[in-house]
Amino acid sequence: MTDTTQDRYLIISSDTHAGLPTEQYRPYVDPGYRDAFDDMIRQRQGENLASSISDPEFADKWLEEQKEGISGAWDVAKRDKELDTDGVVAEVIFPDGDAVTGFTGAPFGAGLSSTGALEPGLAMAGARAHNRWLAELCAESPARRGGVAITPVLDDPAAAVEEAEWAAEHGLRGVLIPAMTAPYPHYHDARYEPFWAACADLQLPVHTHSGVAPQDDYGGHLALYLMEVRWWAARPLSFLMWTGVFERHPNLRFGVTESGAYWVPDLLWLMDTRFHHAHTSKKIKHGAIIGELKMPPSVYFDRNCFIGASTPERFEIERRYMIGVDTFLWGNDFPHPEGTWPHTREWLQSSFHDVPVDETRRMLGLNAARVYGFDLDQLSGLADRIGPTPADLGQADDTANQAKWKEARDSGRFWLKQYREQRQGVPA
Repeated sequence: MTDTTQDRYLIISSDTHAGLPTEQYRPYVDPGYRDAFDDMIRQRQGENLASSISDPEFADKWLEEQKEGISGAWDVAKRDKELDTDGVVAEVIFPDGDAVTGFTGAPFGAGLSSTGALEPGLAMAGARAHNRWLAELCAESPARRGGVAITPVLDDPAAAVEEAEWAAEHGLRGVLIPAMTAPYPHYHDARYEPFWAACADLQLPVHTHSGVAPQDDYGGHLALYLMEVRWWAARPLSFLMWTGVFERHPNLRFGVTESGAYWVPDLLWLMDTRFHHAHTSKKIKHGAIIGELKMPPSVYFDRNCFIGASTPERFEIERRYMIGVDTFLWGNDFPHPEGTWPHTREWLQSSFHDVPVDETRRMLGLNAARVYGFDLDQLSGLADRIGPTPADLGQADDTANQAKWKEARDSGRFWLKQYREQRQGVPA
């Protein structure tokens, strides 16, 4: 697709969700775990499966209004209809199609809610069942779908490597690991090295995704959950960064999805200044801080990392130069109610109306195409039919928009300036 201000946008959502109604996973469950699966389904019968944090009035209204669209979590025809209406030509698919009632979800809680507390055999059985179904879903429109396989790496990294290899062989485009690892070692541990190496070799991006947090700590105070749930998903990035995983595996890609992007500039500022031995950390051994790192953390971040921001707030889009325009991936979170679906076109106009066209193209689709290997030629015809134009997003005067953001673009990661000057012998 020619990149001009007249062309329609080729939009790839870096965060959608899919899953069968849970009882329908039975044929995909390994035979040795079907008795346990049947027990799980019996226990669920008659239960209110809604999340303990869900507003029941909102849930009832949402399900009534969006019942048809929500079935797109497992029905390909309905899914394509909803994506087309949103102007989305391709998608990166995570588990658990229903974020309100628990009606759809990977067996045994192996999806977004998976932690180290899940019984190991059940975790892998649930993951495999979902992955096998997901591969079938993606195979119906492989150019349009990028499935993310669940890989419970904590108990048995070797088994997770095998599952990642299976995922790559069957056309899936990424893997999902738990954000919370206890009681297992965290991701600095050497036991995970074969998994990082395999994912790098297979060109499968590794993800964490928001959803889990230690709710028992919060005493029913939901605001505490909201304050920390994204932090738990982002936390593994620091472990991989400071323990040299990105140095040892330069081809490994790691993404934090549906956890916003507002925190990225502050984290990069903190990482870079500590790497450069800022005044407030000068009493700590510098070598012990940087370990294996040979470059500033923001350099590894740009090379190895990306943020599936998913429904980014305007405040986050305004910070895109500090985050990194080429690491910023947009998503509509279909079919979850906290996303932009089914009003994506309106959201895009509100959020991107004054953002330069070339940057919008990268954040809305080109970055995701690069990370996940989508073929733009195969998608361009659909984009020409359903994609919004820059004018649809209110970007009529791209020259003015370019000028508006010049100061922010030139400033970028402003904290790096003093270190560049120091290296050149110029006082900061």
